[in-house]
Amino acid sequence: MKQPPNPYLVLVVAIILPGVGQVLNRQPVRGLIFVCFAILLGAFTLKTAAPEVSFVGKIAGGLFVWAMAVLDAYKTARIRHAVWSHSHQKP
Repeated sequence: MKQPPNPYLVLVVAIILPGVGQVLNRQPVRGLIFVCFAILLGAFTLKTAAPEVSFVGKIAGGLFVWAMAVLDAYKTARIRHAVWSHSHQKP
C-alpha cells in the first residue's frame, strides 16, 4: 500500500481549492461531486437571496458545501494515514 498524503497537506489544499483534497485522497469523482454541488448551491442561493443580503450570505450555500468538502477530505486523510501507519509499525 502506498503511503497516503499528510492529512495537514490535504487540509491546506482542500481549503485553498475545493475538491482537490478528495483528489489527493484518490477520490476524484467525490471531489468533482463536491465542486459541482458547491457551484450549484452557491448559484441557487445567489439567485434566491434577498437584495439586502451581503455577498457572503448570497453564496452561503456554496460556502457550506465547500466547508463540508474540507472536513471530508481532512477526515478521510487522517483515517487513511492512521491505518497506514498502524499497518507499517515494526513489531
